[in-house]
Amino acid sequence: MSAVSVPTPAEPTTSTLTPRTAYLRATDAEAGLPGGRLLEQIRAELRRTTVPDDTLDALVVRAAQWSADESIRFGDLTGHFPEETDRAVLVRRIALGCAPLALHSGAWLQWLSSSGNGDDPTVLRMLALYAYDVGVGNPHASRGDAYLALLRHLKLSENAVPAGRLGGDQRVGDGHFVLPALLLTMSRRPEDFTPEILGADLCLRAVGLLPALTLLRKELPTAAGWDVIDPATGRGENGESALALCRATVDSLIATDGPDAADAVRLGFRWTFSCLTQWSERLHAELDTARSPAFEMAELMRLRSREGAVYHQTFQLDGRPLAHWLRECATDPYPMLDALSRSRLVKPGRPEKSPLVTGLVSERGRMFRVFSPEDLAVVRRWIGSLATPADGDTGGGRTPHRALPAPPRLDLSAWDAGADETDRAPADLREAYHALLRRTGGPALRQWATTYVHGWLGRSRHGIDRSEMPLPERWTPRGLRGWLAEMHDQHSEEFERDGAQDLPEREALIDATVQQAPLTLIDGAWIQGFTDYAHASSQIGHSLFDTYWDELGNGEAHLNHPLIYREVLGEMDVDLPPTASRAFAQWEGFRDASFELPVYWLSIGRFPQTFLPEVLGLNLAMELSGVGGSYRRARLALKQYGFSTRFVDIHNTVDNVATGHSAWAADAIDTYLSSITASQGEGALGPAWERIRTGYRSLNPPSGFLARKAGRRAAHLASRSKAGR
Repeated sequence: MSAVSVPTPAEPTTSTLTPRTAYLRATDAEAGLPGGRLLEQIRAELRRTTVPDDTLDALVVRAAQWSADESIRFGDLTGHFPEETDRAVLVRRIALGCAPLALHSGAWLQWLSSSGNGDDPTVLRMLALYAYDVGVGNPHASRGDAYLALLRHLKLSENAVPAGRLGGDQRVGDGHFVLPALLLTMSRRPEDFTPEILGADLCLRAVGLLPALTLLRKELPTAAGWDVIDPATGRGENGESALALCRATVDSLIATDGPDAADAVRLGFRWTFSCLTQWSERLHAELDTARSPAFEMAELMRLRSREGAVYHQTFQLDGRPLAHWLRECATDPYPMLDALSRSRLVKPGRPEKSPLVTGLVSERGRMFRVFSPEDLAVVRRWIGSLATPADGDTGGGRTPHRALPAPPRLDLSAWDAGADETDRAPADLREAYHALLRRTGGPALRQWATTYVHGWLGRSRHGIDRSEMPLPERWTPRGLRGWLAEMHDQHSEEFERDGAQDLPEREALIDATVQQAPLTLIDGAWIQGFTDYAHASSQIGHSLFDTYWDELGNGEAHLNHPLIYREVLGEMDVDLPPTASRAFAQWEGFRDASFELPVYWLSIGRFPQTFLPEVLGLNLAMELSGVGGSYRRARLALKQYGFSTRFVDIHNTVDNVATGHSAWAADAIDTYLSSITASQGEGALGPAWERIRTGYRSLNPPSGFLARKAGRRAAHLASRSKAGR
């Protein structure tokens, strides 16, 4: 029998926060990472690379060549797994080992765009690259979804939905989480690591389909959308490869930000390449070792040892209670395998005659359902590999063994260190506006934003049942499309009746346009949380991401709504500072009240899960607000004074109620309510609908004394609730 390896412990790092744990945390769409020491730990990890520095062109060529060579090496493994049962082991281990990275392919780009930089041409390139990865406009069309389909085909997807749940799958060793854990962690601090993230992304696209997966593609050519899984492939209408788009994006960043950005890009590339090569080497060694059925059996015993040791106190194996053997399995399972192979439970070479996988696990056996079908396949394969008594020593576990290469370590323990010293709550609305334009922010800013949202929603709920609320009191399975058409007709009738009357004076029009700038220049802020990978291609969230994608111009600066609005302001001789600058928030031409609604948008946009019903309602109100009526009226006013009408024209078309944003918004609500009715029953429908109605009204909440008092009360309660946790 060939040499086998001892399975490594499940938690090989010295950190109290393992790669598996970091992966789980970083997949949270509302994850908040502290600054300070954690950022230093990430930078220290990036510097721990074994790849020498070189030009970006040379690194790309080197990664591509390594990928080609490594793919051949993995392909050679198939000759060592001639039997169908052996080949199943190879396929299963590759599919699960690649899953933590492949299920989140491209997710590290998820927060690179924000309300503060959504008009930056380089950022628009980044967003276009990410849109490729999530299959913009289509549900379940991301690269990760394509990989999920492969896992489903192989019946390995039970811990893959949501993808973060994979962290609890003990069949996937900690070493497989190192690379995706750091990439996803950096994605939650985009302002600190944008060049490094793009460098890492360029490396992965230069590599293309992971070398181990090229073996699976050869074995299972029709089991998955391999071109989608391959991160180098393009998915846009122009056929441009994702690798080429990524390289162009990197070049644009370097041209804008200079040599420091170039160094950071190369560092991100080099660390990713270093980590990828180490991981691939270990996976190859693991697969080569898994040729030995004893290795797989030893892994199974180690994984089951803790639960099993609670039982089997009386069953004797080689003169000792089986429970004692199982406790020792946690560190070295091979002595027990050796004893088990000589016991009456096992007939070497004959699994069909072995009680361990026949009578004991039958419906009348004492171990019924203890082993899964996958486990039983491992046990049968091991028993079948044992030599029969006529052959001499069965070799159940006493064969020589060598250790697998250690997985890379990853220390992110400072994640639990708390906020850094710069974290504090904003002093006023203007300061909040500036702080919330960034994706990042400490616990103090997060709590401030949560409290602000609760207060705004409390004000929006005030008197809602006594108001002329456009949304019906109850939602029905017929959905909102009929209601949407009625509202569109109503807007049109109102415009036809008095749309051209009482148009504003030129000065009033300019003033209104200026005061609207803090809101309009962050178009889409209320749904920016739906750029998160878990939501961007979900059944409910895909249309919200598509809306966000439209608001920012589908990656094209000339279609970018904030830039178009700035063109109108320019025609009015108004030159505002950059939106993300502190000077913008402090510009004296804005009234303080002009920041109230924008700050609400920016705050609620951070919580796509916590406030999902409210965001859906707000989104519908926002997309429907101008269609057929006020946009047409604004067009008349702008045209009367010779200003461009392009901004209102484009909104009146893309927000249309048939195939545009308004229709998508209504459909998202219908999908959400249908899904919760199916999963939670009719009782959940009423509260959810009320939250949606509140969100709808929150675009224009009541402003009277009692309404604002209700808002302050709701904010106070939310603040106390947070403080009491």
